[in-house]
Parts: sequence; C-alpha cells; structure tokens
Amino acid sequence: MSLWPLLSFTLAISIAGAMPGPTIIALVARVLARGPANILPLLVGLVFGDLVWLACSVFGAVALATEAHQVMVVLKYLGAAYLAYMAIRMWTAPATALDSREIPASKGGWRGVFGGLAMGLSNPKTMLFYLALVPNLIDVAQLGLVGFAELCAVVTLVLAVVFAVYVTLAGRARGLFRSARAMRLVNRSSGAIIAGTAVVVATRQ
Repeated sequence: MSLWPLLSFTLAISIAGAMPGPTIIALVARVLARGPANILPLLVGLVFGDLVWLACSVFGAVALATEAHQVMVVLKYLGAAYLAYMAIRMWTAPATALDSREIPASKGGWRGVFGGLAMGLSNPKTMLFYLALVPNLIDVAQLGLVGFAELCAVVTLVLAVVFAVYVTLAGRARGLFRSARAMRLVNRSSGAIIAGTAVVVATRQ
C-alpha cells in the first residue's frame, strides 16, 4: 500500500478513536470504579471489535451485516447487556478505601475479551465509521493481504495508544479517592454512567 492512503487512514482512525463515545465512557468509568488492574482482556476485545468491522468493510461483508437486521439487533443487545452487567457489579462493589496505589486484581480472562468484543461490535458508530472510511481512503479492489495486515496493524497500534492514555488518566484520577465514602461515590457514579451508556447502546437505531 502506498504511503499517503496509509497515513490518511492512520490520521482518521486516530481522530475517531480519541473522540469520547460510549466505549471510552464505559472504559473510563470501569477504571475509576475497579482500577486498571486486569483491564487488558477488555481492551483486547475492544480492538478485536474494530478489526472485525475493518475486515467486514474491506471484504464487503458490511453490506450483508447491514441488511441482516436481526444480526445487528443481537449484537447491539449483547453489548448493552454486558454494559448493564458491568454497571450492576460497580454499583454493588464494596466501598473499600484506597490506602495505597496497589489495586487488587479482578477477574478478566476470556470473559473480558468477549465482553469487549460485544461492546465493539454493538457500536453502530464503529460500523458506520469503517463503512464510510475505508472505501474513500483505500482502493479495496487493489488491497491485498499485506495491505490488509498493514491496516490491522495501524488500528491495533492507534487504539492501544488511545486506550492506554485514557486508562492511565483514569487510574491516576482514581488515586485521588482515599476514603470509603469517596469510593462508594465513585462506584455508584461509574455504575450509573455505564448503565446510561447501556441504555444508549440498546436504544440507538
């Protein structure tokens, strides 16, 4: 792939990825409530979600997914259900004061990966972004496996940087809360924010 289309794609995905949306809001709220420990599986799932839509846009499956309304409805509600689950867990989390910067590890693993994937696939903004972006920046007809691998690498690296920045900032902000009362406020505020995000995802057309 030539340099200019690749740079244009990199710039576009950087701007889109950095713009706060339901995914970023949910991610920040989760870190504020539970800390950045074991956040990697969720981030991996989110990146996979973007890569799936990239593959769909490149190989023409987006048109099929758009027409298959039932598939999109299922994906949307899966993402909303996972956000609702996170909201309940945060709302009911024990309000433990932070006495140090060490944050206990939380469960993640494949559940976190699948949860992040569901969130990524359920976001119509992500689907529409790739549907509109790729055909206008990339000559899909001339794109081979090497070019597709380059696009995947760009998406992975850009999102890794964006997520790392948000997680780091949210983790540092969390360090400001040192009392049980403050942590209860953080847990319930984060739970309410993510619950609201779940409603937005579930009701978005």
